[in-house]
Amino acid sequence: MKELLGTGVALVTPFNNDKSVDFEGLKRLVNFQIDNGVNYLVVLGTTGEPATLTLQEKEQVKKTVIEANNGRLPLVIGIGGNNTMAVVNEIKSTDLSAFCAILSVSPYYNKPSQEGIYQHFKAISEASPLPIILYNVPGRTGRNFEPKTILRLANDFENIVAIKEAAGDMVQAMRILQHKPKNFMVISGDDMIALPITLAGGSGVISVIAQGLPKDFSEMIQLGLNGNIEKANALQFKIMDSIDYIFEECNPSGIKAMLKALNVCSENVRLPLVEASDDLQQKINNFVINY
Repeated sequence: MKELLGTGVALVTPFNNDKSVDFEGLKRLVNFQIDNGVNYLVVLGTTGEPATLTLQEKEQVKKTVIEANNGRLPLVIGIGGNNTMAVVNEIKSTDLSAFCAILSVSPYYNKPSQEGIYQHFKAISEASPLPIILYNVPGRTGRNFEPKTILRLANDFENIVAIKEAAGDMVQAMRILQHKPKNFMVISGDDMIALPITLAGGSGVISVIAQGLPKDFSEMIQLGLNGNIEKANALQFKIMDSIDYIFEECNPSGIKAMLKALNVCSENVRLPLVEASDDLQQKINNFVINY
């Protein structure tokens, strides 16, 4: 899928000081991404704090992004969870006409076996009218989505087209790249190794830091796709410290602190998350000032 090549951004959901959704901030965020060269946008991924949004708020977030984007970039929708039936029902009941693919996280907390993960995505595949991006993030789900299971799904279902691989394990990513079907895409879900995965044959990234540094990060990935290693590495080393900072406490508190420093939106998050500490905000502010 050409739409998923390059840099996708997992959009945050901006909040006002009273913790209501800041829809004007969300519009600014969308335009900031588009104006600075990212390739596609991910709506209501885990970085968007969907676990703390009401159904009505989710609908309004989707509507706001669709309208602000105005057809300029491909859109991916996050629909996942640890209740297979609920995920299937959400897919069937959602208007997906504005989206090119679904990003669906591996079940969290339940800690299913690899067979359970396979059956979960089999059910989703059979219900989905759109291509599916699998999402492996064992640091949050408590269970690694093993390469053999990813490859089994990739070979068995035509509409399972990609994996967002966020295990932070370069060797695991290379195993998937080594054995994947020709058109199956390996997309980094880990900003720090997005360039190495791209250079090893990956298709780019679904990024958090890119929404704070969209121009340079998306350029870095494009240079990687083009095989321009020297220039890509120079950008990687320029950006690296900021990646450490935004994940130092929790996501999306760090990236929201950066977006505040850039005057895009506030640093507000919803409980049980809390805003970045004063020390971290100062580090991020200094990085932005000196970048």
